[in-house]
Amino acid sequence: MSYDIVIVGSGPGGYVAAIRASQLGLKTAIIEKESLGGICLNWGCIPTKALLKSAQVFDYLNHAEDYGIKVGKASADFASVVKRSRDVANNMSKGVEFLMKKNKIDVINGTGKLVSKGKVEVTDDKGKTQVVEGKNVILALGARSRQLPNLPQDGKKIIGYRDAMTLPKQPESMIVVGSGAIGSEFAYFYQTMGTKVTLVEYMPSIVPVEDEEVSKQLERTFKKTGMKVLTNSSVESVDVSSKKCVATVKTKKGEEKIEADIVLSAVGVVSNIENVGLEEVGVATDKGKIMVNDFYETNIPGVFAIGDCVPGQALAHVASAEGIVCVEKIAGKSPEPIDYNNIPGCTYCSPEIASVGYTEKAAKEAGYEVKVGKFPFSASGKATAAGHKDGFVKLVFDAKYGELLGGHMIGYNVTEMIAELVMARKLETTGHEMITAVHPHPTMSEAVMEAAAAAYDEVIHL
Repeated sequence: MSYDIVIVGSGPGGYVAAIRASQLGLKTAIIEKESLGGICLNWGCIPTKALLKSAQVFDYLNHAEDYGIKVGKASADFASVVKRSRDVANNMSKGVEFLMKKNKIDVINGTGKLVSKGKVEVTDDKGKTQVVEGKNVILALGARSRQLPNLPQDGKKIIGYRDAMTLPKQPESMIVVGSGAIGSEFAYFYQTMGTKVTLVEYMPSIVPVEDEEVSKQLERTFKKTGMKVLTNSSVESVDVSSKKCVATVKTKKGEEKIEADIVLSAVGVVSNIENVGLEEVGVATDKGKIMVNDFYETNIPGVFAIGDCVPGQALAHVASAEGIVCVEKIAGKSPEPIDYNNIPGCTYCSPEIASVGYTEKAAKEAGYEVKVGKFPFSASGKATAAGHKDGFVKLVFDAKYGELLGGHMIGYNVTEMIAELVMARKLETTGHEMITAVHPHPTMSEAVMEAAAAAYDEVIHL
């Protein structure tokens, strides 16, 4: 069978690219070895948000009296929480299945391997092979949990994020290694559900890619919940020979032995670029990533790559955007290359974190003279009424032209607010335009207007 486009991988890069290709009239096939939707829908973004929602509900019940509501002591049924998460993931995967049928996209089950330009060999779970031909091939290969030599994952005592989502029983204690989005989300989930969590971060701040003030705020909030947070620290080794794990942690004060039921390694992801035919076909790679141009074509004409297997932020929404740009270029349209400095990043622990563009430090290092405005949610009527006063909105402007260089939020529901700043940056909105764009009251989003006003000494409610 021959197609206009053959896509290897059905995550948020692959399946979105397939739908856009179909919309543009291109005959499309998608190859998937596991479940439609890839890691994001099945083992990443979606089921983790379901787990986090259960933790938030549990937290609400435990603090119901703060809202004048009396309930009995809440208890968590860990197995039911995990089951709900899996049901949500399965439901979403079925949704992608429906979209494939609706858009007349052929789904081929099996593992895809590039055998030559325009040809992909697919091996199904019974070992049977077939060759699928396509004028264009898009590799949407995704990524997996990074394995460290000193933290060999066995799926039982030392685990990765996939195991962390389906543990048969809730551990009494856990060490989470790495405090990026994955590590911080799982640390919050398990701590809130009642597990004693120690979060270990090699860098000086947790969530190290975020603005320093955001990192400090999250650390304060985590510590308030009873979580132990160790920065400038590294897990040197883990002894798994006895019932509990014994981790040797190198800290600022020296070596420390920490006992826990489970160690979760959350030190990032690594691209799935092995055994897919890249070397045989001559596709160029560098530092574990497939090299592509602005429109995701590799050095081999007709072979493209998108998502976590190419340089750039390893985020679902980035993969989807890349898939659309890639397919539109193949179809002869004139898409605009993606501005990677205007990609929002979100972390869904509580409080949530959302950011886009330059941090204050990065803006200064890039040579900008900056104006910075900050508005705390403690001064927000809606946040106070909601009982979520932790956090703030911080905006960084170019002092010369008023351009919004970056926005950083930590607080309740801020992942729903960040899109305003992405749009503002896309439209080259100035600080004064943000101040005079009337925001509804009472909302959390007013903090954006107030933070802009604070940068120009016009803030009202501080």
